[in-house]
Amino acid sequence: MRKPTVRERIARWLAPQRQGGSSSARMYAGARMTNTTLGFGSGGNTSADAELALSLERMRSRSRQMVRDSAYAKRAKTVVVNNVIGSGVGMQAQVGTTRNALNAPLNNNIESAWADWCAADACHTGGAMHFHDLERMAVGQVFEAGEVLIRKHYRPFGSSRVPLSLEVIESERLAGDLVEPGGTAGQTNEMRMGVEVDDFQRPLAYWIRRSHPGDARSMVADAQRYERVPASDIYHLRLVTRWPQTRGEPWMHAVLRKLDDMNEYTQCEVTAARASAAYFGTISNPDGEPEKDDGTEQPVMNIEPLSIQALAPGEKFDFHSPNRPNSALDPFMRAMLREVAAGCGPSYESLSRDYSQSNYSSSRLALLDDRDLWRVLQQWWLRSFRLPLHRVWLQQAVLANAIQGLPAGQYASDPAKFEAVTFKPRGWQWVDPTKEVNAYKEAIKAGLTTLTDVIAQTAGGLDIEDVIATRQRELQLLDDAGIEVDTTVQEPMAPVVAAAPVAAEPTDDEEDDEDRPAARVLRMNRG
Repeated sequence: MRKPTVRERIARWLAPQRQGGSSSARMYAGARMTNTTLGFGSGGNTSADAELALSLERMRSRSRQMVRDSAYAKRAKTVVVNNVIGSGVGMQAQVGTTRNALNAPLNNNIESAWADWCAADACHTGGAMHFHDLERMAVGQVFEAGEVLIRKHYRPFGSSRVPLSLEVIESERLAGDLVEPGGTAGQTNEMRMGVEVDDFQRPLAYWIRRSHPGDARSMVADAQRYERVPASDIYHLRLVTRWPQTRGEPWMHAVLRKLDDMNEYTQCEVTAARASAAYFGTISNPDGEPEKDDGTEQPVMNIEPLSIQALAPGEKFDFHSPNRPNSALDPFMRAMLREVAAGCGPSYESLSRDYSQSNYSSSRLALLDDRDLWRVLQQWWLRSFRLPLHRVWLQQAVLANAIQGLPAGQYASDPAKFEAVTFKPRGWQWVDPTKEVNAYKEAIKAGLTTLTDVIAQTAGGLDIEDVIATRQRELQLLDDAGIEVDTTVQEPMAPVVAAAPVAAEPTDDEEDDEDRPAARVLRMNRG
């Protein structure tokens, strides 16, 4: 008996079974192979790094091009930066005392030293960006390129006494083409797209080019020279969606092709509209060929305002009406833009600034959904960058004796006590002030929230201490000037009413009649 071949065995296995139906009946619909799914999911089960290694460089280049050339891509980046960072994330020191109160003088000194360090010539190695500007730029790079590196340099810059400054490094400077670490002899660490990692994929060092490979004035030799920077000196800011994932992916990766198609399509529509705007007509002569000016070209008749052109016998003048602008362009672009908004974060209304397709309720729901996303990203920013940076900065400031009232020995005895801090990310203004203010007031009265939480959500980065200090100063200024406003005029106190005599305990019969209307009326009449 002939032994079946491998192909015959596979065909027999895939063939419908006599009992139990076909093998595809036991599969998920999303896993079945049909004529319409030939190219769907055929790339294999690859890791995040395997996919990024093949796609990251080109994907990042296309993302940067879209931010340069596409208005909607640039708008998406602006929306993300404005809502995550705004004008900058504030800092408030929360060092306490032994009596469970805040040490106001020391906290003010820490905040003052921090404000001095945030100047551009102190915090930035290039001396060009204030710290809050650096924050905005870094989040923009995470959106556009998927990641950004911020390197710590332990030496003072400018007029600052704190020996710490930050260098912003674009992701292109990571030596993604290196395969081996090239370190000491016998080193067994693994290199993944320019990042040296251990067996648990924890970063140990970053291999950074001395210059940007795409710089206009960089030398080829400099772009191929690398520096091994310990991971402890680098903040690698990115969103991790899979693990292990060494590098970050641009946030617009799912809609890059869609944005490019939209750019090309609208450009073609504009070109067609320009051609159609050149109104023209033709002259037809059914009796024969028209005469030519010089025997080689057709005569051209120029149409001027208020002019009448006489035609030859048998000639007929036909106007050609344009069919542009395309009436279907607007709904088609809205549908495309909704998909772009779904793929890169902001809502359609925020991305397009088009509120003609939604009412107040739907726009409010979209705005609230956006704010949930922004709060998640704000917390990611605080955990990934601001909190670890604050600890490093405070340590360097204490060692440099840049904070009055905080000796190094006292700090070394309990660093966590002095690292207590509250960050103040941006909040959002009221959508419907009349309704929302009243709702918050009722929630505070009921104990469902606090005044601190409401101010943090709605005061644009201020906190309750800022509001109280500003309010106190404002009232003092108004009082000194003798100016009265609604909130400074004291309302007359209600007259004090003497307490009513305590009534005797009701009898059992009176308690039974408590809920009877007739009994209540009788008691009222007696009173």
